Amino acid sequence: MIVEAILKINPNAKVVVRGSDINTCEIEWLEGTTPISKADIEAKMVEVQAEYDAEEWKRNRQAEYPSHEDCIHALLDGGDTLTELQSKRTATKNKYPKSGA
Repeated sequence: MIVEAILKINPNAKVVVRGSDINTCEIEWLEGTTPISKADIEAKMVEVQAEYDAEEWKRNRQAEYPSHEDCIHALLDGGDTLTELQSKRTATKNKYPKSGA
């Protein structure tokens, strides 16, 4: 997550990170990349984690939604197949409501 945070701050950064703890890792800045303070990186890591956590509902839904292939077959078959697919989608949406909704 350290590298992800660095790249969120500076998408063009060239860096090597040794270790996974921001307080003890070694950061090597390459090719003239301006160093970013560990405090700024740590703050960005908190933001990145919050963004990830806020999208949990979306990841959960995606894992349980019918596949694209299932949707195509339901559209082509129609009738009960389409009704069952819509019921499954609705149940998944209700199980994992949008964050803040």
